[in-house]
Amino acid sequence: MFNKRKFYINGLWDDPSTPHDFDVINPSTEEACAVISLGSTKDADKAINAAKE
Repeated sequence: MFNKRKFYINGLWDDPSTPHDFDVINPSTEEACAVISLGSTKDADKAINAAKE
């Protein structure tokens, strides 16, 4: 299973501001195949501000 719980922002892997994990389900087996983090508004703002630099 893949674990993708960090965001790549401004050249660095960064933890989300508020952990909110989400299981990605394989539709053919109905089993979890990955865990990802869902970003918040704060995470999006951080990425947008980094992109503007």
